Amino acid sequence: MPLSAGEIAAGVRARELRVVDVVAAALERIERADPELCAFVEVWHEEALRRAGELDALLGRRSVDVPRKEDALPLAGVPIAVKGRHGLRAAGPLLAAGCIAVGATSVPGPGTPWQTWGLGARGRTVNPWRADRTPGGSSAGAAVAVAAGLVPLATGSDGAGSVRIPAAWCGVTGLKTTAGRLPSADRTGLAVQGVLARSASDAASWWRVVSQEPVPVGTPLPVTAVWSSDLGFAGPDPEPVALARAAVERLEAAGVVRLVRPRAPLRLLDPGPAWLALRTRGADPGEAHRARAENDRRLAGVFAEAEVLLTPTTPTAPHGHDGPGDRYSTSLTWAFNLSGHPALSLPAGFGGDGCPAGLHLVAPHGREALLLAVAREAEVRIRS
Repeated sequence: MPLSAGEIAAGVRARELRVVDVVAAALERIERADPELCAFVEVWHEEALRRAGELDALLGRRSVDVPRKEDALPLAGVPIAVKGRHGLRAAGPLLAAGCIAVGATSVPGPGTPWQTWGLGARGRTVNPWRADRTPGGSSAGAAVAVAAGLVPLATGSDGAGSVRIPAAWCGVTGLKTTAGRLPSADRTGLAVQGVLARSASDAASWWRVVSQEPVPVGTPLPVTAVWSSDLGFAGPDPEPVALARAAVERLEAAGVVRLVRPRAPLRLLDPGPAWLALRTRGADPGEAHRARAENDRRLAGVFAEAEVLLTPTTPTAPHGHDGPGDRYSTSLTWAFNLSGHPALSLPAGFGGDGCPAGLHLVAPHGREALLLAVAREAEVRIRS
């Protein structure tokens, strides 16, 4: 398995690894795997190696002590992929932290009525666990590149679940940030920045760089949590619910979370009509704002009683490349684009089809660090 972002950065800062070697290895993995996966629309081979050489030269001119400081190029030499051909626009903090962008990942092709797929330079993006299934989207190639070990980190954006759905279906960690915390060009405010990573620790490294906010190491455990299989409206399939619930039980047994029973079951209004109204030019936003306000009130009640809300990430297993049919893959995620809450998908096991599923964690506004701390404890206590 390729090194994590944290391991790469530590090795580069200590001058135990050369950036050129790390980046060349990533480019070799992409060249070998991408003809089948179709995760990239562009690979920046020469530019990435040039930047890697420049970073090696810079580090070579510094004293031994400076590169080892925590705040000196915290992601030095880490190969990253950026979402879509214009993804570098949002990657400035990562490049300044020492990351090397190796390419742009696939997103859905033009004119599609559904977004849970991707179109790479060589064809449709496939799920790394089953090529006849979609990886999810719209951060499709980003999730595939991370899940297949091509890069340790990839940027994404999430307007209805576009980071969390592919994270769940590819078996990686995906974080959607709080609305308004990071720059976004989306006029509706629904789409926000996010990240795909192989581990919560690497996702936390991304968050520290883009937010300049520390992720606390000693989060008091267990964290109080409310479980909802359907948010009161979604109608998910039994298998993703069972996989997510089993993941919750593992977190309980490990002392990471403690389930609490809310005074009333959580029943949100279906966010779909409100989300679509806000996305449709010329639509009357009044009803959307009323639905958002009511759901915000109900969610505030949940977070008055617990620190996190837990659900399945998706209502279904990954669908085929012919599309999702009549089911909205976003039914458990887009409520939190409407409300603006930060949310994270954590790997929750595998379904009978051999594809991964996700556990969805939602926190109060501005509590990304809490989500990342819970996810990190889950990895340490359950997977080790």
